Amino acid sequence: MKSDFLSISDFSRVEIEALLDLAIQLKKQWFAGGNDPVLKGKVMAMIFQKPSLRTRVSFDMAMRHLGGDALYLSPNEIGLGKRESVADVARVLEGYVDIIMARVFDHQHILELAQYASIPVINGLSDFDHPCQGLTDALTILEHKGKVEGLNVVYVGDGNNMATSVMHIVAKLGANFTIANPEGYDISQTGIEIGKQIANESGAKLRFLRNPHEAVKDADVIYTDTWTSMGQEEEAAVREKVFPPYQVNAKLVSEAKPDVIVMHCLPAHRNFELTDEVADGPHSVIFPQAHNRLHAEKAIIYQLMRGQ
Repeated sequence: MKSDFLSISDFSRVEIEALLDLAIQLKKQWFAGGNDPVLKGKVMAMIFQKPSLRTRVSFDMAMRHLGGDALYLSPNEIGLGKRESVADVARVLEGYVDIIMARVFDHQHILELAQYASIPVINGLSDFDHPCQGLTDALTILEHKGKVEGLNVVYVGDGNNMATSVMHIVAKLGANFTIANPEGYDISQTGIEIGKQIANESGAKLRFLRNPHEAVKDADVIYTDTWTSMGQEEEAAVREKVFPPYQVNAKLVSEAKPDVIVMHCLPAHRNFELTDEVADGPHSVIFPQAHNRLHAEKAIIYQLMRGQ
């Protein structure tokens, strides 16, 4: 296992499957009475450039479940790369805490933190990918479908960091991945190239389409995300005109397999990318998915800290 958790593509299928097994084990253990306090006396620094309900609470609680503690560092406290260099932040924090989680705009900041810190670094989100959410999504699919390999996972909407992580992890685990997105909103070329390399190794099939109705035929999973991510607020008005054909609504869901599950990493802009009818309907697993962030992240932390 690598000493940091930066991107899904850094890990082998065996390593990803081991993390999923560990997440399942830790989740069962928690509901059977609690996790062992294996991280007693350990502290995580949580660096936030972007706000988040799920990332902050799930990582904080993950450390608590494992007997440790977490320290929240707001954007104003650090000014990562502005008030102080990323390298200096990394080298200061390594003398105070045992592990770093960072939620940033620029993926380069994650890479630099990992380069200069001698302690483990976790990518809590960057503009390139969202690997913790990706592991969570694989865990959720596994729980609801009993497997990931061979499934048809369809992403509808913006080809953003979340689309990249979903593509990489499901392809790594042998599922087919399709994205339907409007022209000009594709997954990054780097993300696609890595996805193709992964698919060549696993045998997964990748499709890049424009028509969401064509995409969801035979879908086992439909995944969507907000049309406008944090940092893109100035584009919101334009995006709200471009993306309505990609709304995940009852009609679109009805065109997939009868037992399709619908996923969203949240926060959802209801009745934009996802209608209330679908979000609160029988196909939706968005809240079990959100709750799984806690258990997936516990597995990541446990594995990284165990190697120290």
